[in-house]
Amino acid sequence: MSKEGKIVFCTGGGCTAKLGAGVLSRILEKLPRGARDPSLLVGYDSRDDAAVYRITDDIALVQTVDFFPPMVDDPYTFGQIAAANALSDVYAMGGEVKTALNLVCFPESMDLNILGEILRGGAKKVAEAGGSLAGGHSIADTGVKYGLSVTGLVDPKKMYTNDSGKPGDKLILTKALGVGLICTANRVGEAAPEDMAGAIASMTTLNKNAAEISRKYTVHAATDVTGFSFLGHLHEMMGGKLSCIIDARMVPVLPGAEKAADDFLYTAAGQRNRNHTGPYVTFENVPFAMEEVLFDPQTSGGLLLAVLPEEASALEAELQAAGLPAKIVGEIIPKTEQEITVKY
Repeated sequence: MSKEGKIVFCTGGGCTAKLGAGVLSRILEKLPRGARDPSLLVGYDSRDDAAVYRITDDIALVQTVDFFPPMVDDPYTFGQIAAANALSDVYAMGGEVKTALNLVCFPESMDLNILGEILRGGAKKVAEAGGSLAGGHSIADTGVKYGLSVTGLVDPKKMYTNDSGKPGDKLILTKALGVGLICTANRVGEAAPEDMAGAIASMTTLNKNAAEISRKYTVHAATDVTGFSFLGHLHEMMGGKLSCIIDARMVPVLPGAEKAADDFLYTAAGQRNRNHTGPYVTFENVPFAMEEVLFDPQTSGGLLLAVLPEEASALEAELQAAGLPAKIVGEIIPKTEQEITVKY
């Protein structure tokens, strides 16, 4: 801890700290399933963003949890980012946030004022989401970790799942990519201050507004783009039954991200994403830096929406009018031999 009240920067902060998708899949495949509860509409076996449990025909609980080490050295900012990231899973399911519980790992030897700032940042985002912070749990640990367990509500008939897209659907991404690369560059002193500020602004922006706007349109599938990267989450959206074509020129990218890739400031998580998802992807004339952006692990990334094609332009325009860098980045097609084709 520095004397200025900053968190010592973690080398695997944010969603770069996630276990790789390949390792996680192998672990989950071995877990006993037990009897299927018909009210459990979405569980971990679907690789979706959160669990959904039906209470009545019109009400279902959305449950999710997310926490990680810091990727910025300001504790208040870190608290906001971690909370926004955890809350995002509820929005990715089409739900509304209701309650949240703090999850804290904190060294006993560290200044407790730092913890107070982290929790203050988290509380700010929960309040912005319209939820109630209802408690939490803390343990002494060797490093700082923070996040939330979040409960929301959704109408089961209107919830989003991540693999229910249809051929012809347009794919809309609501936030720019590249926060992993920029945070890595910042850690070694190579990120321009304005580029890091742009990444922080993106990571602290809730997906609440994007989700509320999307509910006016016919959205067949949705996910939020986090540690497994844009291409990794896109692979999950295809669900082994669909394919897609992506126009890399239309993908929004944060300033400084491609430069960081050109300077070889990669994350280990990005390389894990490439190893896991790369076999499902064909690149056509895509610069290598852009490939890295597409594999880059995102912390508190945007929503990726599969939208009825005739409504996509109107949704894109409304998202942009709300100040979001949303773009139509591709379309879903019937399943072909190559699952994801990225063109430039």
